[in-house]
Amino acid sequence: MKKKVTFFLMFVFLGTMLAACGSDQEATTLREEPYFQEEFLLGTYTRIRIYDEGKENAMKPAFDRIRELGDKITINQAGSEIDEINAQAGIKPVKVSDDIYYLLKEAYDYSVKSEGGFNMAIGAITQLWRIGFDDARKPEQSEIDEALKHINYEQVEFNDEDQTVYLKDKDMILDLGAIAKGYITDEVVKVLKDNGVTSAIVDLGGNVYVLGHSNRGTDEPWNVGIQDPNKSRGSIIGSIKETNKTVVTSGIYERYLEVDGKTYHHIFDSETGYPYDSDVASVTVITDKSIDGDGLTTVAFDKGVKEGLAYIEQHTEKGTDAIFITKEDKVYVTDGIKDTFELSEESGYTMGDRADLE
Repeated sequence: MKKKVTFFLMFVFLGTMLAACGSDQEATTLREEPYFQEEFLLGTYTRIRIYDEGKENAMKPAFDRIRELGDKITINQAGSEIDEINAQAGIKPVKVSDDIYYLLKEAYDYSVKSEGGFNMAIGAITQLWRIGFDDARKPEQSEIDEALKHINYEQVEFNDEDQTVYLKDKDMILDLGAIAKGYITDEVVKVLKDNGVTSAIVDLGGNVYVLGHSNRGTDEPWNVGIQDPNKSRGSIIGSIKETNKTVVTSGIYERYLEVDGKTYHHIFDSETGYPYDSDVASVTVITDKSIDGDGLTTVAFDKGVKEGLAYIEQHTEKGTDAIFITKEDKVYVTDGIKDTFELSEESGYTMGDRADLE
């Protein structure tokens, strides 16, 4: 599955103490070492850690949900509902499942709100470049110019009564890689909660969700490390403490193509048909729903550091924050976490002054 973004793991510092939730009610014992399962799905390593004693059985339905949704969403995969919509572009509407209809409506909403900064119909461009696949290449300018004619998300038509989706342009291609992992992450969290899990970490590549409190204590939040965009996975530039939040990161270094000494990353500008050309190396969004984190990381790349920070502060729910890392090793954060984000002294990065942004 394509992912704009994102293909690295943020380390979550795991606690070492057992905890009990409440003294006047039946205690929930948290394990020192979690139940752990890892599978390569959605084009990345998916990992779930469950800390509730006796809740190991929640793993199976959680991973079943990942596989189910991946099969419906992934393009160029037999049986994919998104593939069927693309195949019937310009021909007829396609009836889809509740999952896909909801996801497509959310993707359309983000496309509209961001004025194409997030673009659900970017597929004609992403499938042209194929960055992240063995056949990736830099297209000719004439090919890019032609593809740009077929990425108008306003040509996606919904019928709520019949639950169908129709692409009016026969050459349009939907690609939900920029938002799919967020939706799947949220669905996995629902499965865990439905199975009585109160403390867990869901990690789908660049999408992490920390459920409940850390096993270090009843009121202890999780300490989530933010990946250094210039080093191997596991190297962090700082950390943030969160509970019942998703931390979604996308960076230009995750997947790329090198041609004639120039590097092209995988996050595309709908205006040019080329990857965004800015000073942003990575963006991390902290929010309640991972699908929103996915959408907002793409919007943030489109707007850049200054406008991206302002957009998240002015146009999102309270409690949504962001961390921008620039190619010049500067770190900028939204006001909501300026007192809680901790930059590692050993990271080599420095906090930027928003007053200096152009």
